[in-house]
Amino acid sequence: MSSQQSSPPSATGAELIAATLKHQGVKVIFGIVGIPVIEVAEACIAAGIRFLAFRNEQSAAYAASAYGYLSGQPGVCLTVGGPGVIHALAGVANAKVNCWPMVLLAGSSDTDQVDMGAFQELDQVEACKPYCKYAARPAFVDKIPATVEKAMRAALFGRPGATYVDLPADFIQYKIKDHRFVDSYSKSVPALPAAAPKTLADPQSVAQAIGLLRQAKSPLIIVGKGAAYARAENEIRQFIDKTQIPFLPTPMAKGLISDTHPLCVAAARSKALKDADVVLLLGARLNWILHYGQSPRWSNSVKFIHVDVLPEEAGNNGADTLPLVGDIQAVVSQLLSQSPLPHVPATNAYVSGLLDKVKQNVAKSLASRKKAGADNAVMNYHSAYTVIKDILPPNDVVFVSEGANTMDIARSFFDVHEPRHRLDAGTFATMGVGMGYAIAGRESFFILMFDRTMTVCPHPGNPYYFNSKSHCFVAQEYYPSKRVVSIVGDSAFGFSAMELETAVRSKLPLIILVINNNGIYHGLDNEEFEQSRRDGTLPSTALLPDTRYDLLSTAFGGKGWLVKDRVQLAKALNEALAVKDNACVINVMIAPGGRTKLEFGWMKKSDEKAKI
Repeated sequence: MSSQQSSPPSATGAELIAATLKHQGVKVIFGIVGIPVIEVAEACIAAGIRFLAFRNEQSAAYAASAYGYLSGQPGVCLTVGGPGVIHALAGVANAKVNCWPMVLLAGSSDTDQVDMGAFQELDQVEACKPYCKYAARPAFVDKIPATVEKAMRAALFGRPGATYVDLPADFIQYKIKDHRFVDSYSKSVPALPAAAPKTLADPQSVAQAIGLLRQAKSPLIIVGKGAAYARAENEIRQFIDKTQIPFLPTPMAKGLISDTHPLCVAAARSKALKDADVVLLLGARLNWILHYGQSPRWSNSVKFIHVDVLPEEAGNNGADTLPLVGDIQAVVSQLLSQSPLPHVPATNAYVSGLLDKVKQNVAKSLASRKKAGADNAVMNYHSAYTVIKDILPPNDVVFVSEGANTMDIARSFFDVHEPRHRLDAGTFATMGVGMGYAIAGRESFFILMFDRTMTVCPHPGNPYYFNSKSHCFVAQEYYPSKRVVSIVGDSAFGFSAMELETAVRSKLPLIILVINNNGIYHGLDNEEFEQSRRDGTLPSTALLPDTRYDLLSTAFGGKGWLVKDRVQLAKALNEALAVKDNACVINVMIAPGGRTKLEFGWMKKSDEKAKI
């Protein structure tokens, strides 16, 4: 008998997709599976890529966008087609506006069923294009690696943003005769580099910028989350220390340089903006967060030096702007190389006035915290935050915050000392990001520690060894003091509360503090709520009083506490900090606020009339 040579094993398009993602350096995927992408998710897990299954595509997409910001590599989200893509578009738009790298992958109907009313059929490429730098469907199965590589590259290079890749069901299920083709096809395109190419600003413009700063009488540096994403903290700190120019962080740039740095003037924000004559913008845009660079918040004669990777950003909203186009880390290094550097003397009246204002405002804030009343008194934002701030460690805490008053007050209340350790609703002011961001923050540090430990000891003998089956949490073991703490309003929490199940299932030791005032902005107490419901005058901002968000956590198997005063809050937070492998929700009841006037400081408008 003649022996027959056995045929090589076959493979599928799903395995090719997984191998391509693995080759591109993808370590984790956020998403929700269903027909036909469940095969893609399973192939990714088999390839050693961690898949974090969410309960809603919005939260999964928010997590992917935040992961892109924190890791510096595109976050990947996987969803089903049709409604799955529509849900995920919230996260895609959020990534676009915040300029974070993210790739959305979604299944779609078979290519031979287009325009036939197929299952969940939608022209997803066209639906995603307005929010994406690149959106495409590969022409055929063997084009999947090239399309995925371009999507990853487009998301990362230049100004980061979102991209989309359409994955038809017949491509996912396509039978590849020889499994060896999967390896050769997936590696037929270059792998994504560790970082995007860095560009330098025009040398003449750099010299001009230094000249403007030397001549300035009241210079100011504003650092934005773009500078945090660029990991430019060391260069920026050197520049501030050498020039002694005061600086102001935007909300998500807090911690890029410690909030306790002697030249941080965040506590005198209004005065700093109004009095500045030359402003160096590092990764910040003149949008609503910075009042468009216009009066009355700014001087009519202010001059901006704008460092941004996107040339079109310079001069927006009519600002008098000198553009420095390039990577923030590289451009600040260029500024540092100039000689002589500008130097603001300690006797400068503008700086001394700012620092005096900082001291006054900090003293007022400290005085207000001492008026909290008895330990068993009903809490408000300040009394609750005082307890939280006193207990949390000063370092190794990643803050996530969303809500209106909850986020706005927390921004100025909690000091941040490390870069990329504060996430909030961001430029798009997106509510519902809290749980996705918290999970992404936890996962980002998990992956960073996984990389570090695998480099040290890449074999199962390492006590921190990770494999896709055990899902052990390296970060918690390697760096036990690092915690993700989410401080969210009750309304904001409601957008994504089901992701508690995701956190509990994944054994993520998140601490979620729900600041519960029974409503959006302000709520009503029980008596006011019931009376308003009876007479038909229930405000649109009202939520059900005393909702037990803590019991929602315990229903999933997590930890939960209901607290109504400072003593209970302190006890609950200390107990939550001791939990190392489960999600914790502390339901913090504060005074509802009632029918007080709604105000939001960021959106205050000028009294000046438009002049034509």
